[in-house]
Amino acid sequence: MMSQFNHRGLAKLSRTYGGLLHLRLGFSHLFVVSSPQIARQVLQVQDHVFSNRPTTIAIRYLTYGKSDLAFCNYGAFWRRMRKLYVMMLFSRKRAESWVSVDEEVHKAVRFVAANDGKPLNVCKVAFSLTRDITFRAAFGSSSSTSDEGRLDEFLEIIQEFSKLFGEFNVADHVPSWLGWIDPQGINKRVEKARKSLDGFIESIINDHLNKTKREDNADEETDMVDQLLAFYKEEVQVNDSVTKINLDNIKGIIMDVMFGGTETVALAIEWVLTELLRSPENLKRVQDELATVVGLDRWRVEYTHLEKLTFLKCVLKETLRLHPPFPLLLHETVEDAEVSGYSIPKGSRVLVNTYALGRDSDSWSDPEMFNPSRFLDPGAPDLKGNSFEFIPFGSGRRSCPGMQLGLYAFELAVAHLLHCFTWRLPDGVKSGDVDTAEGPGLTVPKANPLVAVPTTRLLCPIVS
Repeated sequence: MMSQFNHRGLAKLSRTYGGLLHLRLGFSHLFVVSSPQIARQVLQVQDHVFSNRPTTIAIRYLTYGKSDLAFCNYGAFWRRMRKLYVMMLFSRKRAESWVSVDEEVHKAVRFVAANDGKPLNVCKVAFSLTRDITFRAAFGSSSSTSDEGRLDEFLEIIQEFSKLFGEFNVADHVPSWLGWIDPQGINKRVEKARKSLDGFIESIINDHLNKTKREDNADEETDMVDQLLAFYKEEVQVNDSVTKINLDNIKGIIMDVMFGGTETVALAIEWVLTELLRSPENLKRVQDELATVVGLDRWRVEYTHLEKLTFLKCVLKETLRLHPPFPLLLHETVEDAEVSGYSIPKGSRVLVNTYALGRDSDSWSDPEMFNPSRFLDPGAPDLKGNSFEFIPFGSGRRSCPGMQLGLYAFELAVAHLLHCFTWRLPDGVKSGDVDTAEGPGLTVPKANPLVAVPTTRLLCPIVS
């Protein structure tokens, strides 16, 4: 029964009952959007009405009472938070964030080269890379300068958070005075996860507070947490309680960056290699393009190369179509609304099923097939969020603020992994044996991590 409430189950229901479903779950109204036309109404035409986030037990507890950016409700506070978020981490003017991507991708390439000919867990390689990018850009350190056990703890927290955010919880659909009901044991897991998160984030904050107290820190670069703490000190003078930022908001922003900056890009990298190993002809085509544009006598793929890698971009888009970072976009109505002649009450939960949109047979030919060439068509949708059959990063005012930096990390990492190495499956495994089964979560992890064998294909050494 619970599987009916994930993106696959809801997509199946929508194929039978239409692009707008209404499910009554206890005391809650749940609406599911699975057609591009209705998605446009929700995310563009009436996006101000659908701009809030629902308040589940997991969301409320794990985001410090919706004190973060991703899950807080729309309003003056959200607008101020988003401006800070973009300015401190995702802006092109924040050069450190973009430089960290290049340097950590190069480090990952050297790690893979050191394991030439050996089976590698692609999921772990990708997570290690995106983890280090996030730590460098936001927290000022990477695995080369931090305790490895602490970073493993970070990954465990991220993966558990994804499961808790995405899991259907019966307790979310009963009156608040029955809050003690926990038939699935989710509430206990939420409490444990919050405790782990608190300890981890507080250690990050304390490290930065201690750094500011040292007299020898004048030459150290400031990172996002340094800027947030400096901003927090200035907030003492702010009298507006609606927009004033407190310590829970700082913790919430750190949580958003940890989750959004790590898992989504890592899983996308793993899905690209999964699909290409299942489709050898497309793997050959994209590697031929890289050899032509970059050259096998060079191992670094530069920013100037990326714009010329047309088929690589098609491969990335096709992967995001089939495996969107967030298959269900969570929204809630600010007021009563009407969509396609149907009334949607204030406070209703509205899920936009990006997984279903990307596999809609009315929008895509052979929607279940991995076919990057479809994006070579002049009228193919782009990633700007205005083509509602393809919105892997959402659309409208609640779209992903870190899309540009995330896409850059995704594109640069995949370009290097495909340019520097040929990839094959372990002995005895055929391309048809690679499964695409998904695990549970707010994102779409593979149920069984991909294992592949890299072999250097360059005519030059990979050096520091």
